[in-house]
Amino acid sequence: MFKDVSAHAAQQTVSQIHKDLKVLKEHRKNGRNTGRLKWQGPGDVRSVAYQSEGFNVNHTTDHDDFGTLTLSKIGEIPIRAHRDLPETENVKRAILKKERTGDWYACLVVEVEPPEKPNPDEIDPADCIGVDLGIQSYIHTSDDLSVECLDLADEYDHYAKEQRSLDRKQRGSNNWEDQRRRVAKAKRRIRWKVLDFQHKISTWLVREYDVVAVEDLDVKPMLETSQSAKNKQDAAWSRFLDLLEYKGELHGTHVVRVDARGTTKECNECGVETSKPLWVRDHSCPACGHTEDRDLNAAKNILDRGLNKLSLHVGPGRSESTPVQTVLPVFTRHSGRVDAKHVIEAGSPAA
Repeated sequence: MFKDVSAHAAQQTVSQIHKDLKVLKEHRKNGRNTGRLKWQGPGDVRSVAYQSEGFNVNHTTDHDDFGTLTLSKIGEIPIRAHRDLPETENVKRAILKKERTGDWYACLVVEVEPPEKPNPDEIDPADCIGVDLGIQSYIHTSDDLSVECLDLADEYDHYAKEQRSLDRKQRGSNNWEDQRRRVAKAKRRIRWKVLDFQHKISTWLVREYDVVAVEDLDVKPMLETSQSAKNKQDAAWSRFLDLLEYKGELHGTHVVRVDARGTTKECNECGVETSKPLWVRDHSCPACGHTEDRDLNAAKNILDRGLNKLSLHVGPGRSESTPVQTVLPVFTRHSGRVDAKHVIEAGSPAA
């Protein structure tokens, strides 16, 4: 398929190589230990990019979800879109990519004008929320709503089964290649399930609130030292924070990262810090006697720090609405606990 590549795509590839070499040079100048660029093997991800020219998006079907993408030197490719197809003149870049599963994807890059964020002086503190990230609950908000973490046990069992089957086949054979794709699809299912979960939560937060305060976690040392590194890696907190920030730009919401140190220890009522081990799930202040859920106390502290960072008056959060619907009754530990497998983006179909 790539035997005769368009000159536009070749120019983009050469340009990307020069950018990568420039980055490596800057890293070496800053004292970092860097190696050489690694070329992709025949089984790795392959892609070709077109910048401004060499492609055309055709709306040639009666269905909005289907169309064709015409690429120079390749021809017409039928595509199925997960959102409305843009006009060709609005597309800045077209990327054709093959994943390890053998599936092909077309990515169309379009520039959009983000809405203006509300003036901090005009924001009602009731339209602000603090979000505490955790393992037992993926998020716990300052209005006492928590969402359970995803249960990926079945997906990991299926992935391990496919991986064992791959180990029993002769490497490089046709059977091995077929099984390798099954392993890649099982791993992709895990990745997609976590990403879909994160998209739904982050989209609700930026649509519902004018200010979202979240703790700025340094995940790398946590993964290196923690005994629960596997659970923290599945949580993909860094990506969730990135999703919040870029969606905040798209929806005109202030997403504020605050220092996470001391948010769990500090009492939200009097400010006195009290050390507590991870297994203690309730906050009890010895100074003022204030008692509440550990994660709720941390979420309120995160909200206060976020409002202070925006120079807003610190006030209570909002609790009259909920970000999720539930198919089954919620957990009874407190009124706002929701099982992760029943999280549905507000306004979206339940399917």
